[in-house]
Amino acid sequence: MKDEFEWIKTISPASHKQSSLIQGIGDDAALIKGSALDQIVCLDTMVEGVHFTQSTLTPFQVGHKALAANISDIAAMGGIPLFYLVSISIPPSWEEGELSQIYKGMAALAEEYDMDLIGGDTVSTKGPLVLSVTVLGQVEQGRKLLRSNAEPDDVVFVSGPVGDSAGGLSLLLERSHQGEFSTVEALLVKEHQLPLPHVGAGRILAKSNRRVALNDISDGMASEANEIAEASSVSITLFHDKLPKSAAIQHYPSKMQDEWMLFGGEDYKLIGTMSPDAFPEVQAACEKAGICLTVIGRVTKGTPGVLLDRGTSIEKLSKAGYNHFSD
Repeated sequence: MKDEFEWIKTISPASHKQSSLIQGIGDDAALIKGSALDQIVCLDTMVEGVHFTQSTLTPFQVGHKALAANISDIAAMGGIPLFYLVSISIPPSWEEGELSQIYKGMAALAEEYDMDLIGGDTVSTKGPLVLSVTVLGQVEQGRKLLRSNAEPDDVVFVSGPVGDSAGGLSLLLERSHQGEFSTVEALLVKEHQLPLPHVGAGRILAKSNRRVALNDISDGMASEANEIAEASSVSITLFHDKLPKSAAIQHYPSKMQDEWMLFGGEDYKLIGTMSPDAFPEVQAACEKAGICLTVIGRVTKGTPGVLLDRGTSIEKLSKAGYNHFSD
């Protein structure tokens, strides 16, 4: 089968029939025009053995991450998450108490954003557990923070340090169980198991009423930056020395840090672009809210793609993040 992202292009309609549809397939979520507020709809699926195992996530954490992935897509559209629906396919190996913990994990995160569970479906399966979550949200009309909004001379920014989640997963897979971790290791593991979407940053960017291209970092920074570059038909250069790192990740070799930061994914931070003239005001607003918006690159004219400037060398960054159809 084709590359995941190329395959999605083959099933994407060339046009849409509903005049209220602003953005369909091709961004973090669908955007639908409403009477006063535009509606946001997104869906994400987690499959046991593909996205998680019971040695890397507890049932509670499975629920948390399933909802977090969707809330992060809402954040990437600058929206407010409101409702969620859950479809779950249950194999015989999962017990009722474990399933209850999955829903408790979702409910605990939903509480943080005043979200309501409004429906779903439950079926049995002979295969692995499959959890699909749909989230509905809203954003003020005209605030389209689409991947296709980037323009030459924009700055590229990110809403926080990246790579910690991939580091945490690496530690979990290395141990093959959720055992004892050092203080530094535990920080990385928590970022993988209980990530928090950056809804606050998305809301500030939306309310700025500026032109913003935005993506959430679910498949890896290199992959998400490439998506913006392709959607906007621009070239993006990331500055290696500007990439924000947590204190925890700096305990590991540089090569490992790069792999986790650029290709790891599941950080659920936001990466985007905007005019350099508009950035300081938005950065200041984020700082007041305790969010560190950092410039990590620039947008230029050129062949769509992403370059990494290491100071002494420049290299091309392929998507190379998580891709369901890659080997």
